[in-house]
Amino acid sequence: MKIERIETHVCNARMRNWVFVKVITDQPGLYGWGEATLEWHTRSVVGAVEDIAELLVGEDPRRIEHLWQMMFRQHFWHGNGVVRGTAISGIDLALWDILGKVHGVPVHQLWGGPVRDHIRLYCHLGGGRMEDFYETDCSDAKRFGELAQEAVEDGFSAFKSMAVPPTMPLEGNRPIRYAAECVEAMREAVGPDVDIMVDCHARPSPRMGLQFAKALEPYDLYFFEEPCWPETIDDIARIQDAVKTPIATGERLITQHAFREALEKRACSVLQPDITHCGGLSEARRIAAMAEAYRVALAPHNPQGPVSTAASIELGFATPSYVICESVHNDVPWRDDVVQEGFKVDPKTRTVQPNTLPGLGVELDEKEIAKHPFKQEQLQRVFYSDGAVGDW
Repeated sequence: MKIERIETHVCNARMRNWVFVKVITDQPGLYGWGEATLEWHTRSVVGAVEDIAELLVGEDPRRIEHLWQMMFRQHFWHGNGVVRGTAISGIDLALWDILGKVHGVPVHQLWGGPVRDHIRLYCHLGGGRMEDFYETDCSDAKRFGELAQEAVEDGFSAFKSMAVPPTMPLEGNRPIRYAAECVEAMREAVGPDVDIMVDCHARPSPRMGLQFAKALEPYDLYFFEEPCWPETIDDIARIQDAVKTPIATGERLITQHAFREALEKRACSVLQPDITHCGGLSEARRIAAMAEAYRVALAPHNPQGPVSTAASIELGFATPSYVICESVHNDVPWRDDVVQEGFKVDPKTRTVQPNTLPGLGVELDEKEIAKHPFKQEQLQRVFYSDGAVGDW
């Protein structure tokens, strides 16, 4: 069995272009689907997949670890940058999809079978139309409460919000008060038993991130995400030590080596590897093993497309430290036209039962994908009040 060719299929889904990777073998009808979505870097990732494909054509797709090492280590530059890491991830997911199909079992069965009966999903306020939410819906705290109530009515027992605004390195108490008002509105709307997460998007400076964390501590957040740049992992560790709220980070970390530092410095209670960036399922499993050794929870970052979600769920059913799966359920109305999924979601509880189909359990419709060709993503520019560049 040999890899015959590797294709990319780009599908514009409003805020991002989904980049699907198809690894095709020389066995009739045997192929695998992966995903390599990276916002605002679509063409770079497609080019990286094409470059890496030269290494793999003619190789046995079942030798996943061997091929992963080739993708990561060959041609001098290691694959620990986000563009190449994303390309490796997309191909790696497709290889696991193939291996599951070869053996006729879901991927999580290849790793020892399910360790849980179901996985809980959480949503983004607004259902995934995040650019609309950031620009309009978050204009006042009351709107946060309304959207939180809508999420609970939609069956979710947990949701994530962007209650922390873009903030200068030092900006006084006004943005702190605003964030607290937003979270208070959400907590009052849904009560004490619904889990609320707040994502800072790494916008604040370390000092402002600490102030936000302390101000939101009374609202019993499930976790507080990326309170400052992940490049300053020591500062994230200091914030983790200063509050009772669990701190989460990891969506911008690539490969196990970056995660090792976060764990060694006790920087977080929740690790969030993005399976489409960190090195695929192969590397995510190594990261999960380290998290288990440190007794740190795993909650993968997953705002991308349907193959990313399927892969995140497969990982969850085989990973003891996995606690919850991020999901986007209302970003585009035609999502179900593009993909058929092997897992089942209970709409009343927003929990997922295990996939029973071989591989990742997803099948993509290339004709439907072609109806939504590449478009340049909407530019997200953020400037502070004095005109200086901020973080989105």
